[in-house]
Amino acid sequence: MTRLTGLLGRGAVQAFLAVIALVWLTPALGLFLASLRSEEANSTSGWWTALTEPGQLSIDNYATLLENSGITQALWNTVLISVPTTVAVVVVAALAGYAFAWLEFPGRDWIFLVVVGLLVVPVQVGLLPVAKMFGALGLFGTIPGVVLFHVAYGLPFAIFLLRNYFAEIPREMLEAARMDGGGEWRIFTQLVLPVGKPAVASLAIFQFLWVWNDMLVALIFADSDSQPLTVALQSEMRQFGSNIEILAPGAFLSLTIPLVVFFAFQKHFVQGVMAGSVK
Repeated sequence: MTRLTGLLGRGAVQAFLAVIALVWLTPALGLFLASLRSEEANSTSGWWTALTEPGQLSIDNYATLLENSGITQALWNTVLISVPTTVAVVVVAALAGYAFAWLEFPGRDWIFLVVVGLLVVPVQVGLLPVAKMFGALGLFGTIPGVVLFHVAYGLPFAIFLLRNYFAEIPREMLEAARMDGGGEWRIFTQLVLPVGKPAVASLAIFQFLWVWNDMLVALIFADSDSQPLTVALQSEMRQFGSNIEILAPGAFLSLTIPLVVFFAFQKHFVQGVMAGSVK
């Protein structure tokens, strides 16, 4: 980027990046404006007309959305699925990552190889057998069933990521902590986790976004009472193809919450992504 800036000039590079950002944001802007327009306006003209006629914008669609019990329940279901899944994956992966990186126990390397091997197993392979197992256990069609499936398929990558990050911590730091009388739990909570905070935050963001935007797993394992927002919007589109006053604000709401989460933890995310290049 520095060489490109020198060749083209800083102003030209900034203008180019501004154009890229504008192109990237255009679909989100269009969805937002469409969510503020009536169904009649959306069916007769494009969303860009709202830029010159702001009088056609209102929040009536969002009021209608909040009155739709199916959509609001689906939004709450999405939270109940995404948050516990993210917390469970991060906690279990952090504990397992520390164990694989710094604890000696029989079969450690072989077990870690099995975890790495699970990374190449497509999620589609497990849908049918896990669905049958959940049916026998009474978990099929429930929120806990969806959460357990996401946790199971999220853990291999999460453990692999955190184990490799924790393994880069200087051994001298851990040895000094042990010489000072620190136990493994104290070392993990007061030394390893603070040092690994960028990687943990990056993992939490990735896991939350993946689960929040998932539709395949929810289509299989969730019923009408436990379906998340993605499935509810897909159902609305299938049943009422022109129901834009519900679809547009619902889709924008589904887009907004992950963006808020991402920007709230953006600093830690960048640190986690850049961590490998500065070690």
